[in-house]
Amino acid sequence: MSPHQVIAENKHKIAIMRRVLAVGFVLTIAKFVAFWLTHSNAILTDAFESIINILAAAFGLYSLVYAARPKDDDHPYGHGKMEYLAVGFEGGLIFFAGGGMILKAFYSFFHPMPLSKLDLGLWITLVTAVVNFIMGKYLLRKGKSLHSSTLTADGHHLLSDTWSSAGLVVGLGMMLITGLAWLDTVFTVLLGCYILVVGYRLVRNSLSGLMDEADFVKLEEIVSVFNQERKDRWIDIHNLRVVKYGAHIHVDAHLTLPWYEDLEKSHREVKELERIINGHFGNRVEFFIHTDPCLPISCTICTIKDCEVRTLPMVRKLDWNMKLLLKNQPHSA
Repeated sequence: MSPHQVIAENKHKIAIMRRVLAVGFVLTIAKFVAFWLTHSNAILTDAFESIINILAAAFGLYSLVYAARPKDDDHPYGHGKMEYLAVGFEGGLIFFAGGGMILKAFYSFFHPMPLSKLDLGLWITLVTAVVNFIMGKYLLRKGKSLHSSTLTADGHHLLSDTWSSAGLVVGLGMMLITGLAWLDTVFTVLLGCYILVVGYRLVRNSLSGLMDEADFVKLEEIVSVFNQERKDRWIDIHNLRVVKYGAHIHVDAHLTLPWYEDLEKSHREVKELERIINGHFGNRVEFFIHTDPCLPISCTICTIKDCEVRTLPMVRKLDWNMKLLLKNQPHSA
């Protein structure tokens, strides 16, 4: 990916988040209007979550602007980790909001307010749920195509808001049919518990990225490409590590090559491996590949047929899998 493409992609992410922020502001106003009309705690719960949506989108927008900064001396791997902070911030706000909703529900159970115009509140909530569903799906699709954890997290957040609003619509409908006002408290507690779970998951994902937890899905994808493009001269790959910096991936690996080849030829093999992986991941990968010379024991797994310095016969061809390639040692039969 060229520098111009990176800049264009970052601008696209920022434009998307700005639109999400604007729509979220409008939806929040609509939900507070619905609460003012109905005095429903469940609707107020949904409105407070929308405030969280706005704060999260605002911080997400800032994180995307910050993460778009180029590498510098102080940040040699770029600023992409900022996106994980935004995800954690969003998750923390959601978790806090869920707890507040539950406390408000218990307070209102003992100090109830009369409900009114539930039919109008139902329709307003339904419209906001549909809009959030459309935006959530859009953000998940864009987050995947643009490799943005911030857009993906906000997409999951908006979908969680959709399901909570959908549950709220069901609750309001039941209150209209049965006339049981205490159902408002029940649905508020249920929505609050659901939002707590969503917040916890986002915080967990944020910590995973900040702590460089192994991304086994990405590792499996890289190992699959290795196997598809495998060459005889690539005798062994080990000590494979993958670290994500926002939309970009940093890969460390040890590549075992024939000991008798000169430095220039070994360098060409490394560049070829980089070209193959970047072709698959759209030039989002930065490689640090350490080359190892093959050892006599390497002959047992070496598939080079015309090797004139072989000291041991080949025993078997190794199946390159994630468990094998993660080991920090050369392999043999």
